[in-house]
Amino acid sequence: QVQLVESGGGLVQAGGSLRLSCAASGRTFSRDAMGWFRQAPGKEREFVAAIVWSGGSRYYSDSVKGRFTIYRDNAKTTVYLQMSSLKPEDTALYYCALDLGGAGSRYRSSYDYWGQGTQVTVSS
Repeated sequence: QVQLVESGGGLVQAGGSLRLSCAASGRTFSRDAMGWFRQAPGKEREFVAAIVWSGGSRYYSDSVKGRFTIYRDNAKTTVYLQMSSLKPEDTALYYCALDLGGAGSRYRSSYDYWGQGTQVTVSS
C-alpha cells in the first residue's frame, strides 16, 4: 500500500522560506517520479515541480523556477520542496504525488497516488 505523507507547511511572511517534506512508503521508487502540486481556494490544482527518482531530473513551473528546489533523499524515500522568496500568491494547499514509472509529468492525470496536502500561507 503506497502512502505519501506531507509535512512542513505553515505561515510565513513574504520573502521567507519553508521546506516541505513528502515521506513515501509502500514500494521501491527507483523507476518512478514524484511531483508537487498546489491548489489555492477557487483555483485548479497546478503543477509546481517534479523529480525523476532515478537520475534526478527535475522540472519546475515557470512561476516557481529559481525560487523552489525539489530534491530527494534516497535512503529516507523522502522528497523535499525547498521554497524561498515566498510570495503571497504561493499561498495554497500543497500536495505531493507519485507517478508510477513516470518521467516527471506536469499533468495531474499522470499521477497515481496523492498525499493529503499541507497548507502554506504567505502573509504580505
